Amino acid sequence: MADVLKLRCSVCGREYAPDEVQYACPVCGQVGTLDVLYDYALLRTQLHRDQLISNRVQSMWRYRDLLPLKPESHVPPLRVGNTPMYAAPRLAADLGLVEAWVKDDGSNPTGSLKDRASALIVARAQEAGITTVSTASTGNAAAALSGIGASVENIKIIIFVPATAPEAKIAQLLVYGATVLLVEANYDTAFDLCYDMCIEKGWYCRNTGINPYTIEGKKTVAFEIAESFNWDVPDVVIVSVGDGNIIAGVHKGFVDLFELGWISRIPRLIGVQAEGSLPLVTAWEQNVSAVEMQPIDAQTIADSISAGLPRDRAKALRAVRETNGAFVSVPDSETLASIPAVARLTGVFCEPSSAITYAGARRALELGYLKPEERVVFLLTGSGLKDVRRAQESVSGGLRVAPTAEAVRRVLHLE
Repeated sequence: MADVLKLRCSVCGREYAPDEVQYACPVCGQVGTLDVLYDYALLRTQLHRDQLISNRVQSMWRYRDLLPLKPESHVPPLRVGNTPMYAAPRLAADLGLVEAWVKDDGSNPTGSLKDRASALIVARAQEAGITTVSTASTGNAAAALSGIGASVENIKIIIFVPATAPEAKIAQLLVYGATVLLVEANYDTAFDLCYDMCIEKGWYCRNTGINPYTIEGKKTVAFEIAESFNWDVPDVVIVSVGDGNIIAGVHKGFVDLFELGWISRIPRLIGVQAEGSLPLVTAWEQNVSAVEMQPIDAQTIADSISAGLPRDRAKALRAVRETNGAFVSVPDSETLASIPAVARLTGVFCEPSSAITYAGARRALELGYLKPEERVVFLLTGSGLKDVRRAQESVSGGLRVAPTAEAVRRVLHLE
């Protein structure tokens, strides 16, 4: 077990004992999301890389010794993590890159990377004897928590989701048996309502950024990327960004490995936002701090990354600034076109908030933030089945044909 040494505010730097604070920094408020820190010097003496990854289960729990969970604690039974990494030579050639890979986290049990966070949160809830876990979400985090919660006993899941979320995502929550509250407002309002109810009722809040341990689950994707490259990490990882928790989690995973001496450098991180939801792009370009950021009216078809005021903005900005990365934005039209582009070039069908990384890479190349010779990993965070309606909008219909061989030859110009 990786014993938590302390929690540190990502804004003011104040430090707290692990049991002193449950959620955000009491001084800075919700913008002051907390870092979970370990005694890396001690871990270096206790853990050896090759020993850690040998003869382990093929899931995120392969890295259990680097996660804040007691050895005797039960973990959810669904296989989360160990998602495929595919070489993508045609994607690389299309963009003018020398080498590219896609990490398909849409293959997780509920179809998104957010299963990683929910698996750890549910495990910690069981460890603490908590019976109700709640989250606010535009869909994926809610599905992740609902599905992982359904896989264990005696955990009630309560979801706050904007009523405008895609029907497929809402249906998924209901199928898993979660209590679903369709909030007639945007995600940010649902987030605040969920948090307030958790504080009032003593539920465990999984909300992005608020709960510092969501990142600890999400960081395992960085562990897998590093291991896939035999610890010679890629030059760049491209990540779609909404609340900022995933890119912060990717950064935390690489930082952990660097502190342990398992990798020699940390990849540059490029975050991609939709033009209708780009507060982090603006803050990065204008050198604005997380505290100074103001909410915007976010509007984008990529619902999973729609956030008026990113909840983990301090860590997201830090992830890009400390790795000499960048933030870029692309219009919804390019995001939509990216869905079939990624599918046809890699065979991976992903939702708009994942496909946007393709358009983001093209934009980053144009701006000089990405170099053609760099080795690039595209983190695809969610399955295309999450939002079939947008996929339908991105392509035209098939070829209608009479049921005869002659008609088929004619339509396919085979005569």
